[in-house]
Amino acid sequence: MKDKKKVWRKIMIPISIMVAIIVMLFTVWVIISPGTIRTYKGEKSLSEKFVMDIDGSPNGFFINSINTDNPVLLLVSSGPGTDDYVFTDKYKDMKLEEDFTVVYWDYRSMGIAYDKDYDTEQIALENLLNDTYEVTQYLKGRFSKDKIYIMGFSGGSHIALRVAKQHPEDYYAYIGMAQAVTDSDEQTELMYDFMKEVFTSRNDKASLKKLEECVDKPNDGSIQMKADWADYVYLLHKAGGGTIKDKTEFEGVVLPITFCKCYTVSEKINYVKAMKMYRTTPLAKELSDFDYRTEIPKLSIPVYFISGEYDYNCPWELVKDYEKILEAPDKGFYLIPDAAHSPLWENPERTCEILRQIKEKNTDE
Repeated sequence: MKDKKKVWRKIMIPISIMVAIIVMLFTVWVIISPGTIRTYKGEKSLSEKFVMDIDGSPNGFFINSINTDNPVLLLVSSGPGTDDYVFTDKYKDMKLEEDFTVVYWDYRSMGIAYDKDYDTEQIALENLLNDTYEVTQYLKGRFSKDKIYIMGFSGGSHIALRVAKQHPEDYYAYIGMAQAVTDSDEQTELMYDFMKEVFTSRNDKASLKKLEECVDKPNDGSIQMKADWADYVYLLHKAGGGTIKDKTEFEGVVLPITFCKCYTVSEKINYVKAMKMYRTTPLAKELSDFDYRTEIPKLSIPVYFISGEYDYNCPWELVKDYEKILEAPDKGFYLIPDAAHSPLWENPERTCEILRQIKEKNTDE
């Protein structure tokens, strides 16, 4: 009997210690996840985080402003389906709210607006374009503006660019940060060439082997992706041309989500659920086989593109080419040094200065 008790203690003590550690880590995670965002002093400052119904669907908003008299900038989140306020939470030097009332929008059932029971068939391009129009009208009315600025970031540029073409009367200018241009073999080749050069310079034979396994090379000399996009982008992060320069996907995306203060624990879990869910929606299928150089060759408002010099998620060479082709009243392409896919947060000083210049050039308030 004593031997059985000894065996039981040997089993239970390690289990108890493990449970205690898990409980302690979870408690710490809850403490560092209050769900709070930046706040400011001043009568005209604003700091809000809320969910609002638009056309029967939950939409989330983070709004930061030092002075709400400033122009409104609607940031259409990346992914699509990935909330970007997490980067504003992590990279404290990004202070765009000093020049704009910045609105980070979590569109239907993503980010803080995630609803596990939401009908994902409703997440379609036409619905999101309508939502963007409604959000724009809400912001114009709330802040008493005739027009606002709209900025599409990465996957969000699909939505923002199309809305800017449909409703130019609502916007001072369109800004494409890490602009999506095409999903053709041309993009695959630019990504491949960048990764091959980096892995070769590192003598990283294992990554070179994985890279070659991800592509086909037909006799016509082109390079075609045969792997899943996520596997290809995983290698891109390893090469330093992903979301954040020289950071893996774990370092650049997972850790900021895990340790940010702007989401509660449940919101962080829902963030990931929504991000995965968006990959299976009608929208995901609709945003394929595109080339905006031929589909949207002209806009009737000023257009400005901002890319990181190491961005090969949305290769900057393609963005520069699009800017040359595009017809617009005013346009510009800006290549941000020391940045990959997220120049607003990686090099905030330079990127915010460009956005300030755009504001001064186009705002007539």
